[in-house]
Order: sequence, then structure tokens, then C-alpha cells
Amino acid sequence: MTNHPHIALALQILQALLTPLIASIAVYIAWQQWQANKLKLVLDRYDRRLRVYENVVALLLLVQRDFKPQIMELQKFRRDTAEADFLFEPEISTYLDEILKRGVALWSANNEYRDFNQPAPPPGYDHQKVVTTMHEEAVWFTNQFGVAKQKFKKYLYVSR
Repeated sequence: MTNHPHIALALQILQALLTPLIASIAVYIAWQQWQANKLKLVLDRYDRRLRVYENVVALLLLVQRDFKPQIMELQKFRRDTAEADFLFEPEISTYLDEILKRGVALWSANNEYRDFNQPAPPPGYDHQKVVTTMHEEAVWFTNQFGVAKQKFKKYLYVSR
């Protein structure tokens, strides 16, 4: 067999190119993993935001069932939406606080309410004020499906 200097040189060149090629492949794989992790974080955040929105809709439906929310249901809503402060801009937390405040106002008005079949009202009872509060809160809750959708839309829009 004859020694072929050209073949030996070609092998040396290929060996020299192999190391950068392997390094390039490793960098590409690392970049792909980074992109996948970034996408996973976006999807996780979306799922958590969607859960908050679903809790809002669930409470709106619950209140609209008979406009007599129970304090335990309102406390559960607060607990189920607690992480909203960390997932959204402050406008959503403010909105969730308003939902809770109005739910408590409706609950309180329902507890105060007296009709002609009930025992005498407590001293200082203002029937018109209680009825007006109940009506105003019921109307407010009725109008919230569209409002909630608009407020959450920019955080849950996926077509971009």
C-alpha cells in the first residue's frame, strides 16, 4: 500500500472540522431547549391566568343563580384568585377586589332584608336602602360577563 498524503491531509482537516461541528450542534440543541422552556413558561402563565378568569365566571354564575351569594363562596373566590396579583397588571386585582366587595355588599343586604313575613326589623333598619342595594348589586353582577371578558381578553388572547 502506498501512502497517500492527500488522504491523510483530508482526514486531518475532517477531524479538525468535527469538533466545531459537534460544538455547533450542542449550541443548537441548547438553544432549542431554551426556546422550549420559554414557551412552557408562557403556556403555564396562560393556564394560571385562564384559571383566574374561570373563577370569575364561576362566581358570576353562582351569584346570578339567586343573587344570594354566601360568605363561604366569596371567601373561596378570594382564595382561588389570590395569585392574580402576580399574574396580571393591577387593573385585574382591582376588578377582583370590586367583585368581592360587591358580593359582600349583596350578601350583607340579603342578610339585613326583612319582609312582612319576617320578625320585626332591627332598630335603624332602612328597607328602601337595603332593597336599593340588593337591586344595584344584582344589576351590576348581571352586566359583568361582558366586562370580565373585555378585562381579561388582552391577557388570554392567543391568536397573536
